[in-house]
Amino acid sequence: MQPTIVITGVGKRIGLYLAQAFIDKGYQVIGTFRRHYPSIDALSEVGADLYCCDFTQAEEVQTFIDAITAKYPQLDAIVHNASLWLPDDSPMAPEQIMTTMMQVHVTAPYQINLGLTPLLTQGDHLSDIIHLTDYVAQKGSKKHIAYAASKAALENMTLSFATKLAPHVKVNSIAPALICFNAHDDEQYKQQALAKSLLQREAGEIEVLKAIEYLMASHYITGRSLALDGGRHLK
Repeated sequence: MQPTIVITGVGKRIGLYLAQAFIDKGYQVIGTFRRHYPSIDALSEVGADLYCCDFTQAEEVQTFIDAITAKYPQLDAIVHNASLWLPDDSPMAPEQIMTTMMQVHVTAPYQINLGLTPLLTQGDHLSDIIHLTDYVAQKGSKKHIAYAASKAALENMTLSFATKLAPHVKVNSIAPALICFNAHDDEQYKQQALAKSLLQREAGEIEVLKAIEYLMASHYITGRSLALDGGRHLK
């Protein structure tokens, strides 16, 4: 049977890279996106099963869950990549910022994990849930307090789901710092960002893929957070 993986937030950057990589590995990729990019059409053309889903809307998340449970008999993995990076000085009211961050990074993954558990526990093979959290989940952030708090909650949720779903499902987190720059980032910003870690380099999306492959290949790792930070914790 063709292995099947859910990856949220596949429209750009890390999610897009992961979707393309798992398609190349022979997986049936099920992806979500909030906004339509040309990349969505490209993924669809090579076989990805894609769903427009706004994670700030619980009913849209439930519609996605219902569609997947109706269409697929089992899943091998879920990668929670979808993310929204709202600063605390956003024009939104503070309570709206926090609510939005929690909905995207906690409520939606919580819904999806619970809703798709029956598909993850089919058969006698180990399946995976992987939460992409953030370096700031442990350190905090002066300018992105709500974002950091929501990522910390997602990391904590890893522990609960690892306990709840064992021994059939492994549940882990990956906590990245700098992975890749945006096209509009200027040279001064890049140098400042690189200087924050010991290795002083841009990791690239492949580091996230390698971390996911490592966790999925393991038969003995669950309830852990894997740091991808270039030694930033030692600076």
